[in-house]
Amino acid sequence: MSVETLTFGCRLNAYESEVMKAEAEKAGLTDAIIINTCAVTGEAVRQAKQAIRKARRDNPERRIIVTGCAAQTEARSFGDMAEVDLVIGNADKMKAASYEPMAFGVPLNDKVQVNDIMSVRETASHLIEGMDGRARAFVQVQNGCDHRCTFCIIPYGRGPSRSVPMGAVVEQIKTLVGNGFGEIVLTGVDITSFGPDLPGTPTLGKLVQSILRHVPDLPRLRISSIDSIEADEALHEAIASDRRLMPHLHLSLQSGDDMILKRMKRRHLRGDTLEFVAKVRAARPEMVFGADLIAGFPTETDEMFENSLKIVEEAQLTYLHVFPYSPRNGTPAARMPQVDRKVAKHRAAQLRALGDSQFAKLCESRVGMIESVLVERDGLGRTEQFVPLAVPGFSQGQIVPVRVTDVSPTGLIGESVRTAA
Repeated sequence: MSVETLTFGCRLNAYESEVMKAEAEKAGLTDAIIINTCAVTGEAVRQAKQAIRKARRDNPERRIIVTGCAAQTEARSFGDMAEVDLVIGNADKMKAASYEPMAFGVPLNDKVQVNDIMSVRETASHLIEGMDGRARAFVQVQNGCDHRCTFCIIPYGRGPSRSVPMGAVVEQIKTLVGNGFGEIVLTGVDITSFGPDLPGTPTLGKLVQSILRHVPDLPRLRISSIDSIEADEALHEAIASDRRLMPHLHLSLQSGDDMILKRMKRRHLRGDTLEFVAKVRAARPEMVFGADLIAGFPTETDEMFENSLKIVEEAQLTYLHVFPYSPRNGTPAARMPQVDRKVAKHRAAQLRALGDSQFAKLCESRVGMIESVLVERDGLGRTEQFVPLAVPGFSQGQIVPVRVTDVSPTGLIGESVRTAA
């Protein structure tokens, strides 16, 4: 049997899992399951361990390798699991050599093979020819984070911020476009910090402009989560000038209250977010915004939480990724006065309900419109604003004009413009 990957967490993990599978097979590994974990919440860690136990029950003869952010930050807890054969750190998980001992039956002194991630200073470009079963492909442009938000364990799982050289990014995108991918998503841990470690200190905006200039056949370019306070002027110029850059941005917002943002050690205030959203919409009126929000952060009062609800409507945020606060050992926020867990979950539910309402409004506003849709699989696709749309009769990878005829519980329903005509 070949190598199978099970991925938790972010888009960057999805990209990395493709690389890991290829590197493990290059090393000669077979009949193994690699579980790529996430550490962003305690629940994510719990789910990973649950999946490991299930994988062992369902596959008693296959080898189980665990890696990713949770494996980096909680290495020994995974190594102590009887179901696990090998734990590999984030710094080494995309190297074929890391899988060779398992491939050739070489005994290890310790099944936990996790090194100091903070000593890593480079992020290599890994060329992948595509993403299994997807019409869009992710391209890693950056890894790690130099910030120290008080709630976040990820810098200790990913290490310092480091960028992939612009030329390597452009060449990989050329390859993917040549392989038929209609949409590329730039991904990383903190992609707006791209560039200062590279010669000439480029920025994310300069990278985006370079991609759009040097890959003229690329139909659609999408940016994953950004820290809006770090958005440079070149990025604003690209948003305003090139319609191939999709009108959907996801903001690392976390809260709508200034005091909570300060206690989180974020670099923006609510006014900065509203200013950014207004500036971008002035350049691209069709732009939609999503956001990450944490409910029940330590010391959050009802009044502070109300400010998070208000900013969703004030900024017209549409796609919300909401997390009830989860204390992570080793972070400053874990030592702050905690909000009752039930209160945090209730607030998260309120935010999600508001997000659902905002999304429904967006969908209603698109009825009757003609949308450009990337078909992800037969009959299902995404609009430029990332709204799911059901339309029959097309194959994966096509970009087609679709007239929106109705809304559904999950998005939009449409018909081919040719059919409608």
